[in-house]
Amino acid sequence: MFSKADKRKAQNNAVRAAPSLISTDLEIAGNLNTPGEVQLDGKVEGDVICGKLVIGEKASIAGQIEADEVVVRGRVAGRIKAKDVRLAKTAHVNGDIWHDSLAIEAGAFLDGHCKRNDAAPVAEAVSDPASRRSSTAAARVATASARKTEVAAARGAATQDDGAETVAKTAARN
Repeated sequence: MFSKADKRKAQNNAVRAAPSLISTDLEIAGNLNTPGEVQLDGKVEGDVICGKLVIGEKASIAGQIEADEVVVRGRVAGRIKAKDVRLAKTAHVNGDIWHDSLAIEAGAFLDGHCKRNDAAPVAEAVSDPASRRSSTAAARVATASARKTEVAAARGAATQDDGAETVAKTAARN
């Protein structure tokens, strides 16, 4: 009469819990980590990792945020990394936003870069300016070396045009 599929549906519904609430009079110095939803109206100094995060108008976070969905109505000082990010008109964000989809209402404040999650985070991996300069220089050397190889190959290569005449490529064309 009852199948296994019905039992699985009942178990999945039981796993869902009410959102965790952080009220306006609560200040947290530390990290928050939950797979569920968090409604933040207080202050957090630390990183927040959760399924969904809703930041109230008077709330503030000083730290990084990682979530599936983030709605910002208050203040954030730090990086936001999420699938869906929405900045309400009362939002004030100082930091980069990594996202799949991003919505910004008129009046929202954002001081940072917006980047898609599928972009390579090269700039984050190299934070030291001296290292960044040396890696940029190495990239230039590699590009120049590749160009020299292409030019040398083009000089030595011969191709045939439509009239079956052999035309040698010269460095002047490159």
